[in-house]
Amino acid sequence: MAVLSPPTLSPLLLNTKSDFGSPPSLPLLPFSSSTPTTRFSSHLSVSYSKSESGLGSEQKKILLERYGYDVDADEYFSHSSSKSKRRKEPLKRRGGKQVEDPPEDPKPPRTTHKLLQVLGGTARRVKLLSPKGMDVRPMMEVVKGAAFDILQAAGGCPAALRPGRWLDLYSGTGSVGIEALSRGCSEVHFVEMDPWVVSSVLRPNLEETEFLDASVIHTVRVEKFFERAEQFVGNTGPFDYISVTPPYTQVDYGVLMRQISESSLIGENTFIVVEYPLKTDMLDSCGNLVKITDRRFGRTLLAIYGPTWSQKKRR
Repeated sequence: MAVLSPPTLSPLLLNTKSDFGSPPSLPLLPFSSSTPTTRFSSHLSVSYSKSESGLGSEQKKILLERYGYDVDADEYFSHSSSKSKRRKEPLKRRGGKQVEDPPEDPKPPRTTHKLLQVLGGTARRVKLLSPKGMDVRPMMEVVKGAAFDILQAAGGCPAALRPGRWLDLYSGTGSVGIEALSRGCSEVHFVEMDPWVVSSVLRPNLEETEFLDASVIHTVRVEKFFERAEQFVGNTGPFDYISVTPPYTQVDYGVLMRQISESSLIGENTFIVVEYPLKTDMLDSCGNLVKITDRRFGRTLLAIYGPTWSQKKRR
């Protein structure tokens, strides 16, 4: 008995861009008994486009299911495999790699040493703290000694300072103001903007010399101090002495001296001590005060302004 083979479907091309009212009927093909076979094969070729005028993905699935097509196995409707994702992820990471900046080295802790000392007066030879490095540059002892010798001679008392109040601008270690207290000043106002210098250097120096009770510390910038001078010092009148020892490269001396000359903190009998670098032009007067000396110590220069009567006494 001959075995009949099942019908073989010819390839059918479906164009999903066309409008289908109902699925077309499949043509019936004649049986072929010449070659017996037990395998049933069907081929369905699908042509589609992503154009908006064509059928949607759901309509395509319904249409293909009607023809017995395995929609779940279709590569056009399946998502990318996990292997392809794994292949893409490393490429994405390599392509979008971000280079991080190397971490900054932590700054070494700030330390102090005792290289300064009080030169004269009641606290003579007491050692003073100063920061290591170039963060704070205290006045050299030779310059400080010369400045106080000139002030004492100009005030008419070579052995000690004329009593009064002192304003120490850019005080740093406080060595200038402490020298003034040691030589006879009644009160010193220290102006220093660095909190670490105030807590670790200036205040310990005042405690060591026992001048803390005669001192007032202002942790503020010098510019702000002049803007709110009455708030800081009150209506106590002008100072008798003012020392100006700023960091050379961070100050415009013309602006600074004009700010001092226009301030109510100086009076007719005030002395002003200014330390400044080479190639800096200093005026011959500061308000009503005249320059009574201008000396050079290597790369450091020292100018002192005072009342006109102090020039006669110094001679």
